[in-house]
Amino acid sequence: MITRPTADAWRQQDRKRILFFGMSGLGKTHVSSMLRDCGGWFHYSVDYRIGTRYMGEHIVDNFKREAMRNPFLAELLLSDSIYIASNITFHNLAPLSTYLGKPGDPARGGLPFDEYLRRQEQHRVAEVAALLDTAHFAHRAEDLYGYRDFVCDSGGSICEVVDPEDPEDPVLTALADTALMVWIEGSDAHTAELVRRFDKAPKPMYYQPAFLTEKWAEYLDLKSVPEDKVDPDDFVRWTYARALAHRQPRYAAMARNWGISVKAEDIAAVHNAEDLTDLVARTLEAR
Repeated sequence: MITRPTADAWRQQDRKRILFFGMSGLGKTHVSSMLRDCGGWFHYSVDYRIGTRYMGEHIVDNFKREAMRNPFLAELLLSDSIYIASNITFHNLAPLSTYLGKPGDPARGGLPFDEYLRRQEQHRVAEVAALLDTAHFAHRAEDLYGYRDFVCDSGGSICEVVDPEDPEDPVLTALADTALMVWIEGSDAHTAELVRRFDKAPKPMYYQPAFLTEKWAEYLDLKSVPEDKVDPDDFVRWTYARALAHRQPRYAAMARNWGISVKAEDIAAVHNAEDLTDLVARTLEAR
């Protein structure tokens, strides 16, 4: 589907453009930030772009909706005496996660399932748009700031909004034309650790609609509970490991058809741009 560079061609490229994808928690943001901090690399975060450009108004409106329930804050808000904004950063995406929410009992912070699906669809549209902005930011980074090297830090749900088996998938075609796509592949031990970490602090995430609807029905039947009595945290905990299993073959197909794969432990050993260049070159050579 794509033509990958040879190891020598990669080493000699005067404009290195790379896109990391894979499960959250395996080092995408860490290595992207490291490249930025080393100098010479522009760091484009898809999740940050989603939370600021495409979901920012939804997020702030949700804050305002909560503020309007408090008479004191409502009066100040209506008189333009206070300003409410989202302080989202590359390393703190809580405003976006909070807006996505979790389905279930409203007394425990849950959303009605229809509203949850509506917000999931908003995220899908936003993620596609943010991914398609990658080429624009690669050009902008060089044109405005002189950055010739570019790293795209994609969200964990990228595999949910593309079809890696479609040779004409518009999002993957645009991304592969812009950057070398690199899957950070975790081991079974990494997966177990991610599940343990998620179980300790469950957070909202995006799911493919068909998968989500199927798991919601399965959970309701298994627990024999009505929708408005579902424990939101219990549902997302129960769903998380299943979501990782659902995503794994999709990531693998993306790497097979559109890029390359590197091991998470090898990425953990990358400490500068030269280390990354060597790792990618070795991977290309091994193909």
